[in-house]
Amino acid sequence: MPVVTVSGPPLDVERKRRLARGLTDVMCEVYERPAGQIIVEIRENQPENVAVGGKLIADRQAGPR
Repeated sequence: MPVVTVSGPPLDVERKRRLARGLTDVMCEVYERPAGQIIVEIRENQPENVAVGGKLIADRQAGPR
C-alpha cells in the first residue's frame, strides 16, 4: 500500500481532514489505486523540536536573542 507521510507544524482537525483527503485523491490518481489502499500519516512537530540553520524554530518565533 502506498504511504505518504507529512511532517509539519500542528494543524486543527478540520485542516487534517482536508489534507488527508487531498493527498489521498492525488495518490489514488498517481498510483491508480482505490482510496482504501492509501495511507496518510500526519506527524506534528512542535517548534521546540525542530531546528532550521542550527536554531530552534521556537527561538526564532520568540525573536532575536
